[in-house]
Amino acid sequence: MKNIALAAALLATSLLFSVAATATEPMKALIVDGQNNHGVWPKTTQMMKSYLEDTKLFTVDVATAAPKGTDPNFKPDFGRYNVVVCNFGHGAAPWPKETESAFEEFVSGGGGFVVVHAADNSFPAWPAYNEMIGLGGWGGRNENSGPYVYTNDAGDVIRDTSAGRGGNHGKQWEFPVVVRDREHPITKGMPVEWLHAQDELYDQLRGPARNMEILATAESQVTKRHEPMIFTIRYGKGRVFHTPMGHAEYSLECVGFITTLQRGTEWAATGKVTVAIPDDFPGADETSSRRFAK
Repeated sequence: MKNIALAAALLATSLLFSVAATATEPMKALIVDGQNNHGVWPKTTQMMKSYLEDTKLFTVDVATAAPKGTDPNFKPDFGRYNVVVCNFGHGAAPWPKETESAFEEFVSGGGGFVVVHAADNSFPAWPAYNEMIGLGGWGGRNENSGPYVYTNDAGDVIRDTSAGRGGNHGKQWEFPVVVRDREHPITKGMPVEWLHAQDELYDQLRGPARNMEILATAESQVTKRHEPMIFTIRYGKGRVFHTPMGHAEYSLECVGFITTLQRGTEWAATGKVTVAIPDDFPGADETSSRRFAK
């Protein structure tokens, strides 16, 4: 009987260690890239990969499409991952239909999706992609793509159906980001206003904007409207995190961007956020950046 009890105890201990090991295993993230009008994209992919791995929450793979045209071999196994980060850009060729369908199934089935900067320029003729990103620009997007979406000074969301192109930006500058939802897991604990490092501030984005929640905005010098800078979209069972920030390496070095990417990716993957707001997070009057030397 003692041997049986000892064996049972050893088995229980083994199972506990197994469960604990499984619980602490990092999640799997995939960055997709390969065609982007921003020539710095290979570096920004590596920066985002490093930032996500720094959290110890993720291991990160990269799937890169051929540099021109639809790549028939671009067929990532999305089902292996918890979250996919898109670093494609304006002018990217469509994915193979099989890959598009697999991605739609991945996100609608509960997979996480992260849209960064020019990824919202991509694939204007792909209806499901436009639903997933909520808002986009360029590529022929116009009033047929959906309304302009922005907030007024009071924070009320405006859906403007007037005619006009989708996508624009003024000169690069350091701009204040205003948190509109202080209780969402991604933005909770952020200062109400913080100064983002030099970047393009996208304005006049438009799209289906269904099941979309604006978490933070920035006032455009062009439109004089508060344009969405951090927002989420629900697509089926999937969670989508979208930020139009992130034009160049100096933009990605902003601690505000790094933290937003980390927290937004964790939320897209799990619906929760454990990444803390760091002590060097920017304030309302001064930017804060970390030089990327890897």
